[in-house]
Amino acid sequence: MGDDRTWAQRFAAPADTDLTLAGYDPADTSVGKSKASKQLDAMRDDLFDLHELMMANEDRAVLLVLQGLDGSGKGGTIKHVISAMNPVGVNVAGFVEPEGTEKKEHFLERIKRNLPELGELTVFDRSHYEDVLAPAVLDGMSGDDFDERIAEIIEFEEQLVERGVTIIKCLLHISYDEQRERFLRRLRRHDKRWKFSEGDLDTRAKWDEWQVVYGKAIGRSATAAAPWYVIPSDHKWHRNWAVASLLVEHFEAFGEEYPEPFTDTEIETFRARLEPPN
Repeated sequence: MGDDRTWAQRFAAPADTDLTLAGYDPADTSVGKSKASKQLDAMRDDLFDLHELMMANEDRAVLLVLQGLDGSGKGGTIKHVISAMNPVGVNVAGFVEPEGTEKKEHFLERIKRNLPELGELTVFDRSHYEDVLAPAVLDGMSGDDFDERIAEIIEFEEQLVERGVTIIKCLLHISYDEQRERFLRRLRRHDKRWKFSEGDLDTRAKWDEWQVVYGKAIGRSATAAAPWYVIPSDHKWHRNWAVASLLVEHFEAFGEEYPEPFTDTEIETFRARLEPPN
């Protein structure tokens, strides 16, 4: 029998349990490369149309969270998937270690400044989860502080959903070996070396710690309101296809139609006024 689950159901991480990422194959593929390529081409057209429907109605917003270790393809996903949509209604925000006044404010404040308005899609290249993940791995954050921040995030995301924001959280899951290959490719190409830093090697040296902390953060913050999706990302083409599939499913679930802002009488009046003067 075929699997009749949606892609969202297939990629969704289980809630209320620490995730063991070793149980997820980052090289897994849901469809073949040729089929995925053809479907992605079609979905790019769908994404443009569905995104414009949301822009026209201005009653919903989408927040796409892209998390993943260095080299997992956050920028590549934005380039190959998000670029399909009308740039007028798209925002991209990236989050690194807080600097300056950001260090003194609540960790969610800089996130709140970059949220989508109704009718918009915003992509987070890294996100508020950095303020849980990095302290846990690098600064020895206590278990109680970790759980407190997760609880704050869950409450924050639930409030967003109540305001009409659909949250799509994607972990771009790559393997240790694939990350190495991507780093080596960056070093080989003069036009890619700028994307590499020595800090990438420091992060890689703590690979196992990052895997454990990611599993905890995802499992404990996967909720019905804001689920997590584990995207096998060793194959770039599969990663792009999977994220596009999730976006299309969520947009289609809105069931929106173009608004009718004018009556027939108003339209006839506008047409008459558009006629050239006698």
